[in-house]
Amino acid sequence: MPIFAALLAIALSATPDAPTAWQTLAPGAERAQLAIDNAAPITVLRFDPHAWQLDFAGVGNSEEPTQTARDWSRRRGFAAAINAGMFRRDYRTHVGFLKFREYVSGHTNDYRSVAAFDAAAPDLPAFRLFDLDAPGVTMSSILADYASAAQNLRLIRRPGIDQWPQQERRWSEAALGEDRDGRILFIFSRAPLSMHDFNERLLASDIGVVAAQHLEGGPEAQLYLHMGDTEHEWFGSYETSFREDDTNAVAWPIPNVLGVRPRVP
Repeated sequence: MPIFAALLAIALSATPDAPTAWQTLAPGAERAQLAIDNAAPITVLRFDPHAWQLDFAGVGNSEEPTQTARDWSRRRGFAAAINAGMFRRDYRTHVGFLKFREYVSGHTNDYRSVAAFDAAAPDLPAFRLFDLDAPGVTMSSILADYASAAQNLRLIRRPGIDQWPQQERRWSEAALGEDRDGRILFIFSRAPLSMHDFNERLLASDIGVVAAQHLEGGPEAQLYLHMGDTEHEWFGSYETSFREDDTNAVAWPIPNVLGVRPRVP
């Protein structure tokens, strides 16, 4: 019986997921949900970077206070927004290196993932998640080609390799990803997962994720969407050793976000 049970578990784990159902929100913008057993699904927003411009807003390059992703979006005209990354105790400085055009925050550290956008030439990818330990890739080489870059903790290494060993710590998660077609992925899970399990869930799906980076966890993780008649706000709650419950009922103010808006031709 134990042998049969083990074989059955292997067979089930090898069974591919059902095709992901994508809801079209606007040309080049879609939403999907990835099911998790007995938990809230993972929400994925997918944007064609040739139709949608990635943008940044934060207290460091404005005179605005910390506010929720919803408020940042309403003030800046974003169609969607997610955390830009972790921040220091001053509620201003990026953990790692962040550059948005002329604005710079933080310093390069050992985080291995860099999201780059605002390409300097039309033949470059409009959006790209770089691995800093890939051959020939450095922060300097990235900044030579892109006016904006955000360094964050890596989750998935190109071309789709889970970088996290299993651990006991888990949290609600906001993440940034890239799929095999170079599209921008805003990813959110209210359900607390270890980052190993979170990565494996993404990789087991057919969304085609090839790289991803951690933006924020716990009650500060959030995602906002407003396109046409569709409006939704997601925010986290659980984080091991910080807030070990699922009772958070409001979005917390955060100092910076990545947003998207329609690209101007």
